[in-house]
Amino acid sequence: MRQLVCILIPALVGTCAIAQGAGVDTGRSNLTIRVDKTGLFSAFAHNHTIQAPIASGRLDVEKRSITLTFNSSDMKVMDPDVKDSERAEIDETMKSEKVLDARRFPGIRFVSTTITPQPGDRYQVRGDLTLHGVTKPVDLTVTSANGRYNGSVKLKQTEYGITPVSVAGGTVKVKDVIEIVFEIVPGS
Repeated sequence: MRQLVCILIPALVGTCAIAQGAGVDTGRSNLTIRVDKTGLFSAFAHNHTIQAPIASGRLDVEKRSITLTFNSSDMKVMDPDVKDSERAEIDETMKSEKVLDARRFPGIRFVSTTITPQPGDRYQVRGDLTLHGVTKPVDLTVTSANGRYNGSVKLKQTEYGITPVSVAGGTVKVKDVIEIVFEIVPGS
């Protein structure tokens, strides 16, 4: 379950390109990955919430582009309903070669290819997400409110070469699809 969370984070970052000539406020922006469980005994397991801090971001308003980077090793499992020791174990598994393989693939990167304004303070953002050494196109809708850009996107771990974690003979496993939810705050 822990492995799924790390994959989706870069896809959400594309919303920042809308801000006028500003960078990304990495301290106030946030990206959360939601990983759900499945399987016969999934009632005895946990869904996971992962926080993925933005390492850097670059906006170019005139070209309508954004680039965001994340460090796999900076991602953190936030699961509030588990003991600290269990949370640390989940975090370790997420960063291990079983999921993100943070040593081999330390960076996650999103680079927009197009940002198209839509009615109602919305934007259609397309770009390339590089995760786990695999680059795939991502398409998402971003909304603008109060100077912030919000959105979410669902990704399949297996499309990035990540096998969802499975335990107890597959009776408890992480779903292939993860959801990335983000709020991007332009910097000054």
